[in-house]
Amino acid sequence: MPSAYPELTTRENLQIAARLRGAAPATAEEALDEWHLGALAGRRFGRLSLGNRQRVGLAAALQHHPRLIVLDEPSNALDPAAVLLLRDALTRRARAGAAVLVSSHHLDEVARIAHRIMIMNAGRLIGNLDPVGADLERAFFARVLADDETRTRTRRGAL
Repeated sequence: MPSAYPELTTRENLQIAARLRGAAPATAEEALDEWHLGALAGRRFGRLSLGNRQRVGLAAALQHHPRLIVLDEPSNALDPAAVLLLRDALTRRARAGAAVLVSSHHLDEVARIAHRIMIMNAGRLIGNLDPVGADLERAFFARVLADDETRTRTRRGAL
């Protein structure tokens, strides 16, 4: 969470994030409960593990129920229990009408919550995958490899 203050507690960081987004004061307490951060509420953010910092960051980003959610590798450093919390939170937000965009290399996790999976390679959209398709990882790598080969042939032809 880049905007966290390492010298402040988990609770104080969540309170500041809620205030910045105009959320009600009780929002931070609700986020502590939702993300199972109660035991860490009084601990300084800078002393938390990477996984717990990630959880606090996600709690801060989602606690005000944004209508647009853009996350890059949100499950990074999360333990399995926190991954389940993330999955539930994103699913609830999407059902409530929020648009959710997740950039991730963890296709198995993305497929559990996605309606659509788009493939990017070298900064370009190169296709999509069916979230319920078989062997997503193999299909993903095949598409990226084919795109890499096409770009290599194109570059050679331009020389």
